[in-house]
Amino acid sequence: MARAPIRQCAILVGGFGTRLGALTATTPKPALEVGGRPFLAWLMREWQRFGIEEFVLLAGHLSDALTAAVAAAEATLPRPTTIRISVEPAPAGTGGALRHAASLLAPEFVLCNGDSLFDANLAALLAARAADPEPVLGRMLLRALPDASRYGVVALRDGQVTAFHERPAPGEAGIINAGIYALDRAVLDRIAPVCSLERDVLPGLAAAGALAGSLADGWFIDIGVPEDLARARGEVAARLHRPALFLDRDGVLNHDHGHVGTRDRWDWIDGARGAIAAATARGWHVFVVTNQSGVARGMYDEAAVRDLLGWVGDAVRAAGGTIDDARYCPFHPEAPLPAYRQASDWRKPEPGMILDLIRAWNVDPARCLLVGDQPTDVAAAAAAGVRGHLFPGGDLTAFVRPLLDAAGGGAG
Repeated sequence: MARAPIRQCAILVGGFGTRLGALTATTPKPALEVGGRPFLAWLMREWQRFGIEEFVLLAGHLSDALTAAVAAAEATLPRPTTIRISVEPAPAGTGGALRHAASLLAPEFVLCNGDSLFDANLAALLAARAADPEPVLGRMLLRALPDASRYGVVALRDGQVTAFHERPAPGEAGIINAGIYALDRAVLDRIAPVCSLERDVLPGLAAAGALAGSLADGWFIDIGVPEDLARARGEVAARLHRPALFLDRDGVLNHDHGHVGTRDRWDWIDGARGAIAAATARGWHVFVVTNQSGVARGMYDEAAVRDLLGWVGDAVRAAGGTIDDARYCPFHPEAPLPAYRQASDWRKPEPGMILDLIRAWNVDPARCLLVGDQPTDVAAAAAAGVRGHLFPGGDLTAFVRPLLDAAGGGAG
């Protein structure tokens, strides 16, 4: 049986940051300014793209300063979220910090370091974790490097992590830990009150056959030393201000059977999930913008629209892609329901939904595409300064791939 989608991310933010000297004398590393906001904000923004709705910050050193920075980080996030802070009473190591937060952790959660960012397709990790058999308690993200001599390396066989080894010789290739994990809460039973997750817990899981690994490619930054912090300040914002693919819903993602408001009436367009996975793999945002006059007509309510969009998002992530965000318009000027009887600049061909996503995610319209099945979709795109394309039906992946190819590049 597939596991439930993961909605929670725990972030290790309690390190001392000694290699940064005076920069971290009063400011925790994850709270340092990078690209106009706390570095932590970029991490949280990335996880929101992949369905994370709640964050647990595993704090310790300078926890008061971190608490102040959280408000600044939250103010920059494109979606509402819940943020909880767990403060360890004394330094307990990365494993101990996780154990101390036990009462806040969901049955399944992701864990990452608060001072590094791996620009990879995290949906692939989540999809693989959802399919892990019951004995596997965790899955970690891995990177293959041509020269892994700066790091300890991981032995991987048939998708299972079997051992951890010391640094290889200079110039020797290896697979390293990317510092991102999808974990079952049962892992906490294997964690001592004071311990290192990396040195004490993960090797034990590997020895027990309870740890899987997923290889990923992508841009990586760790802000733990001054030169890398400086590089992050020059590169992170450019990297993560991504191009975007806007998609209409009915007639593009699903066959338009007329006011589809429930899962049982959803009928996927061929290649829809593949098209989204292709855009995600290239580092693009994917947004859905959909007129939903079925609400105005009393055929279903807004909760049903949100439920269906959530279900579609989970199905897309299970296929290795993600829908970063969505907007819908429930209004119609001739609606039977008075509460929804109005003209709206969100209703296509007006551009309101597109413009709201552009604002929330800091997207450049010149780096965006929209695919719809109606002239109103293309008109809304044009009004927002976005290139629009009319989908004639058939396989959406086959239609979208050449558009992505012609646009070129990905994030950054």
